[in-house]
Amino acid sequence: MSTPDSVPHKRRPRYTGKNPRRFEDKYKEHNPERYAADVAKVLASGKTPAGTHRPIMVAEILEVLTLQPGQIAVDCTLGYGGHAKEMLAKLSPGGRLVGLDVDPLELPRTTERLRAAGWSEDVFTSVRSNFAGLPKVLAGLGLAGVDAILADLGVSSMQIDDPARGFTFKADGPLDLRLNPSRPPSAADWLARVSEADLAAALTENADEPKADLLARELTARRAATPFTRTRQLAEAIRDILHLPKSDCGSELARDSARGQPRASSLPQKTVSTDDTPVRRVFQALRIAVNDEFGVLDLFLRNLPYALKPGGRVAILTFHSGEDRRVKAAFKAGLRDGIYSAVSEEVVRAGAEELRANPRSSSAKLRWAVRV
Repeated sequence: MSTPDSVPHKRRPRYTGKNPRRFEDKYKEHNPERYAADVAKVLASGKTPAGTHRPIMVAEILEVLTLQPGQIAVDCTLGYGGHAKEMLAKLSPGGRLVGLDVDPLELPRTTERLRAAGWSEDVFTSVRSNFAGLPKVLAGLGLAGVDAILADLGVSSMQIDDPARGFTFKADGPLDLRLNPSRPPSAADWLARVSEADLAAALTENADEPKADLLARELTARRAATPFTRTRQLAEAIRDILHLPKSDCGSELARDSARGQPRASSLPQKTVSTDDTPVRRVFQALRIAVNDEFGVLDLFLRNLPYALKPGGRVAILTFHSGEDRRVKAAFKAGLRDGIYSAVSEEVVRAGAEELRANPRSSSAKLRWAVRV
């Protein structure tokens, strides 16, 4: 018998099929403490549970950084905290880790997660900042330099998989792509006003897109009639311009519409699978442009040596050629100028076991350097 204070049971929304497909419907993956066995199955299948992130090349990074108890280190891209957790274990007892992240949504969640794991403020300090601001962060903490620095330049799975953040076109969402949603412009706003020449340059520089000129010409022409505001809307326009088969998304969009979810315009109901590599390249180029990722990285690489103590070590994970070229060139110049005593001659890649367990590690390249 219910009481006046009792809360009526709310039934979980139904979803089509055996398992939920939409990010927000994956209630088991979003509650790993309660559904540990189900989450373990997702991990075993080589997938990343919704709302989480799997740190890449942890063993290789720890080997490069050679962390010791009592040292001070910085994780420049805190993300979900996977690397930070392993670094903290190596720095204890007596050490300290500073974690930076520009994402105002994920930073407090990760900070809370690490606090719950037992890492107090005197051991772990989180700061909302992109890594270009590292010198200012260290100065604010009264640190002249640190023993080790990690920068993982990949976008976290929490951001990629959540349609509300606009990083994925596999589910419809706002065309946003901002690591810091409070800082304009969004990708939709940027695409609405960028010139054809600048868009072509961004597609070439940021993603090595071979058909940059064609895409830039067509996208800027089409936006005049219908501005690009949704992820799937843009993806379908790219496929149409390049004469690629349509994606297998019509039935899902129909279900989304029935649930009251926003629906991209002019999308087919029945479609076939396609190679989405060109679409990924365009989204990558827009993300880099919107977040000024290369500008931030260039500034970080210039400031980096002066944030390290003598003998300090840095490890940087890159995920595409534009990033890797910059890191390689900066390390090579630093070695030539006597700033670094040693740098990686070749990139370090994920091992076969990790590649099987986490396919997202396949594009990762690790480079390192040692301060004189």
